[in-house]
Amino acid sequence: MSSLALYRRYRPETFAEVIGQEHVTDPLQQALRNNRVNHAYLFSGPRGCGKTTSARILARCLNCEQGPTPTPCGACRSCVDLARGGGGSIDVIEIDAASHGGVDDARELREKAFFGPAASRYKIYIIDEAHMVTSAGFNALLKVVEEPPEHLKFIFATTEPEKVIGTIRSRTHHYPFRLVPPGTLRDYLSEVCGREDIAVDEAVLPLVVRAGAGSVRDSMSVMDQLLAGADEGGVTYAMATALLGYTDSALLDEVVDAFATGDGAAAFTVVDRVIEGGHDPRRFVTDLLERLRDLVILAAVPDAVEKGLIDAPADVLERMRAQAEAYGAAELSRAADLVNAGLTEMRGATSPRLQLELICARVLLPAAYGDERSLQARLDRLERGVALAPGAAAAAPAPVSAPGPVAGTAAPGPVQAAPPAAAAPEAPAPQNPGPQA
Repeated sequence: MSSLALYRRYRPETFAEVIGQEHVTDPLQQALRNNRVNHAYLFSGPRGCGKTTSARILARCLNCEQGPTPTPCGACRSCVDLARGGGGSIDVIEIDAASHGGVDDARELREKAFFGPAASRYKIYIIDEAHMVTSAGFNALLKVVEEPPEHLKFIFATTEPEKVIGTIRSRTHHYPFRLVPPGTLRDYLSEVCGREDIAVDEAVLPLVVRAGAGSVRDSMSVMDQLLAGADEGGVTYAMATALLGYTDSALLDEVVDAFATGDGAAAFTVVDRVIEGGHDPRRFVTDLLERLRDLVILAAVPDAVEKGLIDAPADVLERMRAQAEAYGAAELSRAADLVNAGLTEMRGATSPRLQLELICARVLLPAAYGDERSLQARLDRLERGVALAPGAAAAAPAPVSAPGPVAGTAAPGPVQAAPPAAAAPEAPAPQNPGPQA
């Protein structure tokens, strides 16, 4: 078993072990309790979310000696054959429609389907990648799916249910699977790592969850790769970021702090370190956008962590709280918008470094833009007492003076600025004698 991939070693054997799909597993278990099992099912959803696994579990529940039951006994011949390390059951036939989806394959299946099961209660066909079955193949199956013999059950699994012809879909019970929530997936990975008895840094799990993108199988594959490369120190954060290609949080902290203080030298130094370190600029911008997204949520929802809106280790959360407080709401929103737009522009760009530097320049120089959001960002900086970046200082007074009357607390500013304004007309005074001469 140790040579098997992680997702195979921990593949669920009962509906209770399937995570994140309670909207599917609960009704299926109730149908089994009520003995109201349909003759055909359609399981759809993203890859790696448990469709084929649930199909096998359903077959196990149906053919258990104590079944149909929502909790297979695990001891009868059918349960053992369909268990994690079992050799499979002759009465549960799995077909990969990607290579057996033609009309001839469908006709062969139809002919064999009418023969009764060899040793079980039902003969069950699990047709994976069902959207790959051709229209002619579906039409050849239509009659047997519509009116099957008592011993026959069909379970179709697909990532693209809309490609399954309507006449087949209408004869099935459709259960849509979903991506697994990050919190649920993180807890499951933590449990698996504990059972593997390998130390894993707490900061690694959110990276694996991001890499898996809600797919249990993909997340388990990434975790398996990290565990395989772990030394006596376990899986460290540095190892995970290097292997998965994510940006070290220290770099993100530095560039975010540079944006908050208007420190162009620090921001462009980080850009240079990103390039010289061999990091992908697009990945860096993607990770920076993720960080700004978290900061926007933290600024708007102080208890975002308690509500499950943000998933990060405790030490990272403390730094992020401080960063969110260092920004004004408008400036933070503007930075996120600019980074998002820059990420779109980087697709197909011939010079990703140049695009990255332009993104930093736009974020650092709100005074160079006259739009409303840039104006609000400049006001945020003035309220925080942050100096504008060099080069923008000369342009700053003219646009900022316009909203001066709006800011009630800025009344002393215009009073002090009045003498230079009054002195300006005195300059042309020597010109008055000119015409008299």
